[in-house]
Amino acid sequence: MRVLVIGGGGREHALCWALQKSARVSELFCAPGNAGIATIATCVPVEQTSVLDMLRVVHQVAPELVVIGPEVPLGVGIVDALNGEGVRVFGPTQAAARLESSKSFAKSFMQRHGIATAQYQVCSSVEEVAAALPAFAMPVVVKADGLAAGKGVVIAETGAEAEQAAAELLALGGTLVLEKFLEGEELSFFALCDGNTAVPIAAAQDHKRLLDGDRGPNTGGMGAYSTDELLPNSLRQALLREVAQRAVDGMREEGTPFRGILFCGMMLTARGPMVLEFNTRWGDPETEAILVRMETDLLDLVEASINGTAGDLAVRMRPGASACVIAASAGYPAAPRKGDVISGLEQPLPEATVIFHAGTAATPTDVVTAGGRVLAVTAAAATLDDALFRAYQVLDRVHFEGMQFRRDIGFRALTKR
Repeated sequence: MRVLVIGGGGREHALCWALQKSARVSELFCAPGNAGIATIATCVPVEQTSVLDMLRVVHQVAPELVVIGPEVPLGVGIVDALNGEGVRVFGPTQAAARLESSKSFAKSFMQRHGIATAQYQVCSSVEEVAAALPAFAMPVVVKADGLAAGKGVVIAETGAEAEQAAAELLALGGTLVLEKFLEGEELSFFALCDGNTAVPIAAAQDHKRLLDGDRGPNTGGMGAYSTDELLPNSLRQALLREVAQRAVDGMREEGTPFRGILFCGMMLTARGPMVLEFNTRWGDPETEAILVRMETDLLDLVEASINGTAGDLAVRMRPGASACVIAASAGYPAAPRKGDVISGLEQPLPEATVIFHAGTAATPTDVVTAGGRVLAVTAAAATLDDALFRAYQVLDRVHFEGMQFRRDIGFRALTKR
């Protein structure tokens, strides 16, 4: 089978890595891809914000199946366009993807369908934010309504900070969501959906802040880990029943069936699990951590979603744990530097360890940095300690000028013991 993956980050490298292991994948393409993906797939340039350009690539490659990685192509409607041309594609339609592309839609949807989430208020001006603030305790969360690459969230400690954050987010256009701050432990829960049924895959925890100890600015994610203990059966069943399946049922009832990956960003509060946000695709870097543990053929998941047979699928995960540590470029996240030569990529890797490329490019002589998050070093093992040891062992031998990474990935799980 000829398969085309849309995207070019660490998530897409992990998707390509998993797909190329399937005996049924004969040819693999990725648009636009990166230097790491190019070692296992044919990379094709594309503009991911343009449906027309993505269609050009599909016509050029003539795949039997298209897998969409990032949120932007989903938000601009590539799935609708491919469905219109009779191309089999994995991912939600533009209307279904509003669960991610519009925070205000997602909040009102959860309210309509009895999915637990925080108190909120949609605002379109700083004046509306100021008027709404007395109804919220501090700190308060200010969120961009639209897509913001994981960085459109500010936790404001004071009303003045909330108004400043609102002014900055509103300057980007659109509206914003003011939300009650929830306390507890965060968890990312992933489910496969086929329009009628949600099937649990796995859970992970990511680390958004740039620096150790959850300090510094928010990023797209500096690392993630996945363990058996993150998702005990009672929690798995609760999240499946009260969140993922309710979301699938609600989208179907509203005439926009949801197919693809539903990423449920959860806060485990004293009152029970509550949804922070929905994403309508695999997360990054959670995908890297989950896929190195997945024993089920990824192509089976993709086809079950498209064919409406997700209920017949039981997703198998390797017992134990996995960890992904992101190596970011100098200046990230404010002003990531590009063009620095990366060394150490050819080193022998420990068992069950992979270097996924995120922001990289190939020159005639070297692999260089080409984005904020550069590499996603990922390992699976029987224990989280062993997985982290393998990942950091590799990172200590990789180098590029200004490389930055956290040394405390997985600290929440490690300190519970």
